[in-house]
Amino acid sequence: MAAHRKSRQRFVGGNTLRTAATLALAGAAGATAFEGVGQAAPELTPAQVKARVDKLYQEAEVATEKYNGAKEKADTAEQRLKELRDEAAREEDRLNAARDALGSIAAAQYRQGGLDPALRLALSDDPDTFLDHAAFAERAGDRQSAAVHRVREQLREIEQLRGAARIQLTSLKSRQAELKRHRTTVTGKLETARRLLSQLTAEERGRLSATGTATDPARASRDATTARDPLWAPGSAAAPAAPTSRASAAVSYAYSKLGSPYVWGATGPNAFDCSGLVLAAYRSAGIELPRTTYAQIGAGRRVSRSELQPGDLVFFYSAVSHVGIYVGNGQMIHAPNPSAPVRVAPIDEMPFAGATRVA
Repeated sequence: MAAHRKSRQRFVGGNTLRTAATLALAGAAGATAFEGVGQAAPELTPAQVKARVDKLYQEAEVATEKYNGAKEKADTAEQRLKELRDEAAREEDRLNAARDALGSIAAAQYRQGGLDPALRLALSDDPDTFLDHAAFAERAGDRQSAAVHRVREQLREIEQLRGAARIQLTSLKSRQAELKRHRTTVTGKLETARRLLSQLTAEERGRLSATGTATDPARASRDATTARDPLWAPGSAAAPAAPTSRASAAVSYAYSKLGSPYVWGATGPNAFDCSGLVLAAYRSAGIELPRTTYAQIGAGRRVSRSELQPGDLVFFYSAVSHVGIYVGNGQMIHAPNPSAPVRVAPIDEMPFAGATRVA
């Protein structure tokens, strides 16, 4: 292990740090490797950094939505497994009670064993009473047969429940492995983007901020302040009214979360990813939406871009990997990426993929 660590090369100096970031990002951003030995990779310009970071964030969001979908399925599998195990435990309790009852009947019959029923009738001092007892015993035998049948049925049901639980456990393990894969993808891409941005100077980050990509905390703070501009407050002239009370409630919730940080996989109340913000906003309005963007676009009624009204969900990219809540005037509220908080933004800043109305 020590020899392995020693073989790693350390880059020093400002230019070589940039070169290291370029090499590290070549695979993650889809770059083509340079051929030849000893050929230096070109330094990335700020514009190239912006393009790479934007691509990494978009790829991370695709993986985030896959993670969200896998987590939803894993949670469902885990809940179903718990229900099956609980149901099997209750069935086993009923089985044990039935077995105890059968044991009591068998013990009573054993204690009553001996003379043949016809001989007991002939020797009985009170034949009428004996016949009454015999009729009761016959009915008790019928009940015993029914009890035996119930026990057999319960045994079959328990075995079926255990089989279903084994299948559900296999499904859960598969979902958990899928979660781990998507988590690794997301964290890897976000870390790569962070490393790349860290190589830029403050001046370069400032120029990137001016182009519309939030890359530093100062820009994030400015975004949050702009988003809270009273001109955009619900009910103002700049913010058209939502068509329904539920859409209005969802929009108001989104406004109340402006400035909240983006955290992948989060659904609030203090941090969100893009689909998590939409989920939380409409949940506050009494509407339960699917967890992921690619499922949310199938909820409600599809509407064209020209028909957009406040409260509509707007989706972006061909993989339908980003979503925001339309608030009117070509603007939406969305959770962009780890570099920017929940904010108001134009829907033109990303490739529009479609819209749906859920309220």
